[in-house]
Amino acid sequence: MNDRYDAGYGNGPYELVGYDEYGQPVYRQVPAEQPPQASYDPYAQQQGYGYGSYATGQQSPAPSYDSGQQPSAYDSYGSAQQSSAYDSYGTQPPYDPYGTGAHDPSPYDPHGQAASSGQQPRVVGQTAYIPQQAGPAEDTHAPEETERRDDTGEPDYRTEQFAFVEEPDGDSEDVIDWLKFTENRTERREEARRRARSRITALVIVLALVAVGGVGYLWWAGRLPGLSSTGGKTGAAVPVAAQKRDVIVVHLHNTGKGGTSTVLLVDNTTTKQGTTVLLPNSLALTADDGSPTTLAKSVDEDGSSGTRDQLDTVLGTSIQGTWRLDTPYLQNLVELVGNIDIDTNADVPDAGAKKKGTSLLVHKGTDQTLSGKMAVAYATYRAAGESQNAQLERFGQVMLGVLRKMPSEPSSAITTVQTLAQILDPPLTDKDLGTFLAKLADLAKSGDYKSALLPVQADGTLTAKTSDSVVKDILGGTAKSPGAGSAVRVSVQNATGVKGDTEKARVVLLNGGFTFLEGGTASATQDTSKVIYSDASRKADATEVAKTLGLPTGSVTKGSVSPGANVSVVLGRDYQPATS
Repeated sequence: MNDRYDAGYGNGPYELVGYDEYGQPVYRQVPAEQPPQASYDPYAQQQGYGYGSYATGQQSPAPSYDSGQQPSAYDSYGSAQQSSAYDSYGTQPPYDPYGTGAHDPSPYDPHGQAASSGQQPRVVGQTAYIPQQAGPAEDTHAPEETERRDDTGEPDYRTEQFAFVEEPDGDSEDVIDWLKFTENRTERREEARRRARSRITALVIVLALVAVGGVGYLWWAGRLPGLSSTGGKTGAAVPVAAQKRDVIVVHLHNTGKGGTSTVLLVDNTTTKQGTTVLLPNSLALTADDGSPTTLAKSVDEDGSSGTRDQLDTVLGTSIQGTWRLDTPYLQNLVELVGNIDIDTNADVPDAGAKKKGTSLLVHKGTDQTLSGKMAVAYATYRAAGESQNAQLERFGQVMLGVLRKMPSEPSSAITTVQTLAQILDPPLTDKDLGTFLAKLADLAKSGDYKSALLPVQADGTLTAKTSDSVVKDILGGTAKSPGAGSAVRVSVQNATGVKGDTEKARVVLLNGGFTFLEGGTASATQDTSKVIYSDASRKADATEVAKTLGLPTGSVTKGSVSPGANVSVVLGRDYQPATS
């Protein structure tokens, strides 16, 4: 084969340089002297480069390279062309390997592109490549991309040869993240608002329930203002007689000096009020045999059960138990609760001092701390010339001090009573006493506790005033003092110097229909006898007593009678007992 070959692109010299990967010959144009370039006229009508060939229906001949002229680099629209082998639309004409100018019989579409079965050469730089079999027809409106190779012969791909899928860049991701964050933050805010509204609603409901419960409790406890005229207690709405009360009687026995002191511990469970009712020893009672007696004598003679029944009869109440508290147990009780603090109203001398009156065991004053020994001395102290009621009030102060220090929890109070190791009178038990004291302790600590003295007349009977202020309001009972419709009670004191005269007088009075009361023996004898009455209505009874005993009517006089008696008799040496 000749090394110089006219490939049909003109008369320019070409030489064979090799074969491509498909076995097609590859030619290289031999450089020639370049003539001056023709000036570009965009409006010039050049046959074969413009639209003239389509107007006449004839194909313009390819320019010849033999003349040494370089084809124009631009078409009629001013577009750059790589080779003169392209028509006016920039498409390549059929390949003519022998330079005859004949057309390839392969058809072309109206826009000048070759059919899929034709072949067409490409010129890249100085080297012409034999075209390969054309693939499927692409979009006829898009110009065909030119394959390029780099210096090493490898294909030089350009970005315009590929279609890239647009991927979101970092800014797009940031925008999406920001939208998600904004949406999530909005949802969180809405959720927080819903939770806040739910909490506020729940709080309002709880506060309403607490308010209703508090008002209900105050109403139940009777502490709503305006509901009661007696301290705002619920009991005002309940009749006094219908209120529920727990009552225990306490007898303090002075084992050193003798004598007793009695109080009632009252727990009004309806009004939530505790009270210590002080009972004077002169309170008139009726013994089991029907004879009149006093509270002090009943405790000594009739014991706990007999006295409790007599008190129920006189006061119209119901006592659940009796607590006999001897002074040694009172001392232990005060020490168990850790001493007491009370306001003392008298100086109490120390009975154990070598010289009486030289030292004081208890000092008068406010907020005094008393030990067990001091508490017993103060509770039993009675100064010269004082009534028994003064000593009784001191005992009530000590009991209030003990209740304030007693545990309010029932189990702890029961343990305190059991630790006291005291034998209680039936039916009272350690559990009953401990539970009862715990309730009173709670009232005493809250200030719902008071003390009240039961007023009695000189003869030991109760008056209407007493019945209203203490018996009815505190105990819820009705006073039933002995005396109305019963036998005349006569107290006899022997001042004759003869011991047997008391018994002889008792027999005579009982046979006369009178009630005999033991008045004891006088410290000194008297010459004349006396029959004493305190109420003018009892003058006739006193005169009848004098006649029964054989005493002159001149012995009848008005004065002070013994507690619990209607008429008092002092037998002198002028008394002559009747002989059988």
